[in-house]
Amino acid sequence: MSHQDFQAMRRAMVESQLRTSGVNDPRVIAAMATTPREWFVPPVRATLAYTDRPVPLGGARFLNPPLIVGRLLTEAQVRPGERVLVIGAATGYAAALLAEIGASVTAVESDPALVEQARAALAGRSVEIVEGGLTDGHAGGAPYDLILIDGAVEFVPDALVEQLAAGGRIACARIDNGVTRMAIGRKGAGGGFALASFADAEAVVLPGFERERGFVF
Repeated sequence: MSHQDFQAMRRAMVESQLRTSGVNDPRVIAAMATTPREWFVPPVRATLAYTDRPVPLGGARFLNPPLIVGRLLTEAQVRPGERVLVIGAATGYAAALLAEIGASVTAVESDPALVEQARAALAGRSVEIVEGGLTDGHAGGAPYDLILIDGAVEFVPDALVEQLAAGGRIACARIDNGVTRMAIGRKGAGGGFALASFADAEAVVLPGFERERGFVF
């Protein structure tokens, strides 16, 4: 496909998937309208880059649908200059959007192959890529104004909440009794934190964020 073909697909994504579904932050729209999403998927799946479904990346990992990323970034109200940590960076698409908005971005990914792909796709962008456990975050860059967990999780580890600045936010999709909902939470001055759901979503599941299952007879 040509560069013009991908541009047309990107415009269609913005008009048919984002603007009609609550993605109304002009900075998020601008970032998603100018960032080539096809750079962040395997070349053999480039034609799927702008569909409203998860795109397989290999190794049981997927790129979230555009709407999921757009809604989370819109609800998070990202501002230029904020320090942002991306958990589950995968190939780096969400990190690229945040950098385009003007945030100072650190992106954590546990899969070495995806780390390599992210570094190639993010070349020239102001994003620090860290290879490490997703549930650990990156304490060396804390505190963060926003932590974006780019996928669906059953719980938010205390280690990530501890890396938030007072008043900082966490945006993610959470799995509750088999239902996945997008959610956002804010850390209080006393350290308290709670998530509030705002919309159902079919976000990709991140590994390592499952609750322990009790023994059942």
